[in-house]
Order: sequence, then C-alpha cells, then structure tokens
Amino acid sequence: MNKDLTTGKPETVLQNFCLPLFGSILFQQLYNIADSLVAGRFIGEKALAAVGNSYEVTLIFIAFAFGCNIGCSVVVSQLFGAREYGRLKTAVTTSCIFSAVLCAVLIVSGIPGCSSLLRLIRTPAEVLSDSQLYLDIYIAGLPFVFFYNIATGIFSALGDSKTPFYFLAVSSISNIGMDILFVTAFDMGVAGVAWATFLCQGVSCMLAVLTVWARLKKLPVSGHSAVFDRGLLKKMISVAIPSILQQSFISVGNIMIQSVINGFGASVMAGYSAAVKLNNMVITSFTTVGNGISNYSAQNLGAHKLQRIQAGFRAGLKLVWYLCIPFCILYLFFNKYLLLLFIEQESAAALMTGRQFLWILSPFYPVVSAKLTADGILRGVSAMWQFMAATFTDLILRVVLAFILSEWTGSATGIWCAWPAGWSIAMILSVFFYRKKYKELTM
Repeated sequence: MNKDLTTGKPETVLQNFCLPLFGSILFQQLYNIADSLVAGRFIGEKALAAVGNSYEVTLIFIAFAFGCNIGCSVVVSQLFGAREYGRLKTAVTTSCIFSAVLCAVLIVSGIPGCSSLLRLIRTPAEVLSDSQLYLDIYIAGLPFVFFYNIATGIFSALGDSKTPFYFLAVSSISNIGMDILFVTAFDMGVAGVAWATFLCQGVSCMLAVLTVWARLKKLPVSGHSAVFDRGLLKKMISVAIPSILQQSFISVGNIMIQSVINGFGASVMAGYSAAVKLNNMVITSFTTVGNGISNYSAQNLGAHKLQRIQAGFRAGLKLVWYLCIPFCILYLFFNKYLLLLFIEQESAAALMTGRQFLWILSPFYPVVSAKLTADGILRGVSAMWQFMAATFTDLILRVVLAFILSEWTGSATGIWCAWPAGWSIAMILSVFFYRKKYKELTM
C-alpha cells in the first residue's frame, strides 16, 4: 500500500516506515551470510575465504545497483509528495531504461575484469579459482540485482516498506535451504552457493517488478505518460552518480584493505570474512534506515513541509540508537558463538581474528549510525556533494590508516583500528553538513 510520509507524527511515521526496511535488509544480508556460513561449515576454511574475498568485489556491482535505486527513489519520492503521478511513471520507466543499459555494460566488462582484479589484490592461489567461479555466476545474475533494487526503491518512494520485506523474507529463507541442498546433496561446492543465490534473487526480482507495475497502474493519471524524459534522467543521475561513486570508492577502498588482509594468510582472511559479514549486516541495516529517512525527507521537500525534516532527523537518530543496543551487546559479549556458525572450533587463528574485529568496531556503532542518519537527510534533499565529502573522508582515513597501522603493529589488528577513526570524523562532517543545509532550506 502506498503511504504519504508528509502527515502524522514524524517519530511514528518513521518507525512504521523504517522498521520493515530494517527487517528487509536483515533478510537481504542473509544471502551473503548464508553463502559464507554454508561455505565455512560444509566446504571448508578455504571456501569461506574465497566467498569472503569475492564479496568485496561484488560490492562494486552492488554500488551501481544501489545508485540506481537511490536515484530513482529520491526523484519518485519528490514527485509522489508533489502528487505529479504522470511524471512519476515516466521517472520509473526512464530509470529502468538507464539501469538496463548500465547493467549490460557491467556484465560485458565484469567477467574479464574480475579475474585481473582478484590477482591484483593478491588473492592466494588456493582460493583464486573458487573466487573467480563465484564471481562469474554472480555477474550473470546482475540483471536480477539491478531490477530488484529499482523495484524496492520505488516501493520505498511510494511509502511502502512492507512489500519488499515479505519478498525478501521468503527469498532469503529459501536461499539458505538451496545453499545447503546444492552443497551437501549435489556436492557442487562454491558453485552451489553461487547458483542458489542466483536462483533465489531471480525469483524475488521478477515478483517485485510485477508487483511494482501493478501498483503504478493504480495511480490516477490524466493522459499518456512519456516513456523517457531526459530532464528526469538528468535529475536522477545527479543523485545516482554521487551515490554510485560513493559506494564504488568505498568498495575499492575495502578491496585495498582486503589486499592488506590477504597478506596475513588464509586464516586471517577467513576470520575477517566471517566477522565482516556480521559487521556489514549492521552497517547495511543502518544505511537502509537512512534510505528510509531519504524517502521521508524527499516527500516532505516535495510537499514543502521543511520543518518535518528536522523532526525526522531527531526521530531517525533515536530509532537507530535503539537498534544499536542489541547489536553492541551481541558483538561484544557473544561474538564467539556467532563466529562459530561460520568457523570450526579448531581454527583458532580465524576465530580470534573475527573476535578482535568485532571487539574494536562494535562500540562505535552509535557513531556510524548517526552519520548514516544525517546522510539520509542529505540525499533526500539532494545535497550530494556534502554527502560525498563526508563519505570520502571516512574512506580515505580508513584506507590510509589500515596500511599505516598494519605496518606499525605488524598484525591485522592495526587494520581494524582504522574503522572507528574514519567513522568518527565522517560523523562530525555529516551532522555539520545536515545542519547547514537545513538552515539554507528554511531561510
């Protein structure tokens, strides 16, 4: 059901809208967690290292899909808030055409490019072939990734966060079963993990796209809507490209950090692979709540209700801090049991690596969640250069410090310490930019 985010108490509106988004992204993360879990428990430590190593590369492709998602979502949100339903439909078809072209380019360039990239980041020989195999299958499924992201962006723009949740819940649970079936019953190894994800994402994508088109048909429009509009494309690209660049550079930065981690051997790679999946589940969850705040801000900007944006920031901050509490407790005090889902008890080096990573990062979740909340407002009001400045500061600090501190300490522990430093400085910048932009809008 479509929902107007420009009316009602901001705190209640955001909770009702963002909590299903939060649940959706938890299920989305189950795709990657299930892949690593099944690889580590049913295939072995090297398979876990291969899946984790490949995951950092897949984030580059996800960055493009996410950029298309947020570009379409912000523009559609603003048009929905302004009740311009004809242009809204045009924005959707324009976004689909642009995304299809971009996806085709990535598929053609991705398969040969990933092989060179894996060697560039010093992927150990014992995990290289499985890493390449996983990526080849993943790239073949990129159309599903792109169009599912477009569909969920449209749902969010229309104020509907529950429908994507239902799709993801069923699809993610099915993916776990398919992973286990392909690996244990069919003995397909890493390929089985990749094909299971491919099939489940394909089904959820097709269902989501069909539901979106059915929903759009119900919007009242007088006359015929254009299929493509250059002006709307330009507006979407102005939001999408900074988001793509931001996510891509973060992915490149993570790949650079992965190259440092790879130098410490397969055990450290495996421990990091397990722990970073748990960490990414939290960060991606906060990012998704931030996306919900973007939709909220964009609708209210379109409706010229600027005072609600400030109230939305406060309500969003309160929401993400409440969400931080259980994750901080779990990762600080129960990390061993979570990591043992991925890692065998006997792999002491991998287990200790994962525990150190979570001990260092989890106390700073309230900091990074505040940054991502402010980022949500900045994207919603199209303040993209400010958003990029804060994000690139975080990235540059994390990459540079990862190299310096790992060399200085002589261990991977130095790498983990780079995260809190980047998060803290970037949070200060994001909140500063949000406050400055809000004053400009209300002058």
